[in-house]
Amino acid sequence: MAHLVSSTSCSLKISTTNKAFPQRSGHGPTAFPSSWGLQSSRIPYESLVSRREKHQRNFIVQSTAVPLNQQVPTQAGSSSYQHSNGSTKMQRVMIIGGDGYCGWATALHLSNKGYQVAIVDSLVRRLFDHQLGLDSLTPIASIHNRLRRWKSITGKNIELYIGDICDFEFLAESFNSFEPDAVVHFGEQRSAPYSMIDRSRAVFTQHNNVIGTLNVLFAIKEFREECHLVKLGTMGEYGTPNIDIEEGYITITHNGRTDTLPYPKQASSFYHLSKVHDSHNIAFTCKAWGIRATDLNQGVVYGVRTDETELHEELNNRFDYDGVFGTALNRFCVQAAVGHPLTVYGKGGQTRGYLDIRDTVQCVELAIANPANPGEFRVFNQFTEQFSVNQLAALVTKAGAKLGLDVQTTNVPNPRVEAEEHYYNAKHTKLIDLGLQPHLLSDSLLDSLLNFAIKYEDRIDKKQIMPSISWKKIGVKPKTVVA
Repeated sequence: MAHLVSSTSCSLKISTTNKAFPQRSGHGPTAFPSSWGLQSSRIPYESLVSRREKHQRNFIVQSTAVPLNQQVPTQAGSSSYQHSNGSTKMQRVMIIGGDGYCGWATALHLSNKGYQVAIVDSLVRRLFDHQLGLDSLTPIASIHNRLRRWKSITGKNIELYIGDICDFEFLAESFNSFEPDAVVHFGEQRSAPYSMIDRSRAVFTQHNNVIGTLNVLFAIKEFREECHLVKLGTMGEYGTPNIDIEEGYITITHNGRTDTLPYPKQASSFYHLSKVHDSHNIAFTCKAWGIRATDLNQGVVYGVRTDETELHEELNNRFDYDGVFGTALNRFCVQAAVGHPLTVYGKGGQTRGYLDIRDTVQCVELAIANPANPGEFRVFNQFTEQFSVNQLAALVTKAGAKLGLDVQTTNVPNPRVEAEEHYYNAKHTKLIDLGLQPHLLSDSLLDSLLNFAIKYEDRIDKKQIMPSISWKKIGVKPKTVVA
């Protein structure tokens, strides 16, 4: 049914499903259909959604850095678990979205810890850059070259499945081939601004995120009922209520009766709304089917380096600094490096939870090593510190001064619909209780981020710094963000 092609450096398993992502020799890891190429930003964006609707059977590339029949030595530790017959087996972790910012760092971290890892990814995040004229501050190698380099440095193998999880046939084949014990789900369109560009991208975000997650739930139910789902949610589901934010649930008394209920949701973009829908679907299937799931409501992530990505330039992680995908602290460090005033949206009192990328991978590992019980839907708030935008700007200004940078700040009209001054106190104790050892935002870390931005200064496109997407002016017609 499937064909196996092997060589000394890479082996591919190609399914017989329809070829939505045809492989071309000599054209990178995966060549997209011609209308999805570098000029696709000139084509109405409906093509991305309509292709999805028309081609529900995707092409599977199952790729490893060594022939598939080569065994990887088993390692002891939290990456292994005990079978009922007493034998020990390495945990198999499928990372959906493993080519992205958080996913790539997590894949390398878990592989380094001794887990057997597979990446599932459609590589669509790379397409977004082509369509919008964006690029990572860091040069990013192809996914195949990344995995080959990881294998050559560490001797560890990471499998690769290229396809769209909104295609259930592809996802089912991936599940049955890899047989995961845990699934870490990063495979969603993760940018609030991207979801607010136009109708097409709003629809794509909701379809991709909600249907993709629903497919993952059905795959677990049908093929791997003991599999633990670790889902990356967002603190943005909660909004900014004028009461403390609990971890997923709140106990309330109303008219003399008391109950513990899911914490109220106040999403602030079509992206955040998709994550709320995910949480509801996961909670329901845990009740109905006995799925075990952990929802990691993650704060804003900063940083780029982990122990694993530092090993070689081909293992570089993404570093987004633009107004679409760039997060606040990363953006501020790039702006400071090139002498651009720090862009504070509105009054700058917007407060959120933040964490280092090194803590993201640590939190995921803790969730996998301490799985939820069958039928349990648990929620962890995944961040380590809280900052307002003004506080971040002040920290970057101070760190820049130590490097001789004259860092200025400018308040720009807020493109979002959000409170700019508000109460914010979110609980985040559950991961600490499991053993999280946070990397707090220190002077040395800020110095490192600024020097990193200075190192790649020649790759910075200043035209991408200012925000160009407005929540209130979102349109119906497909729009291309000017490069």
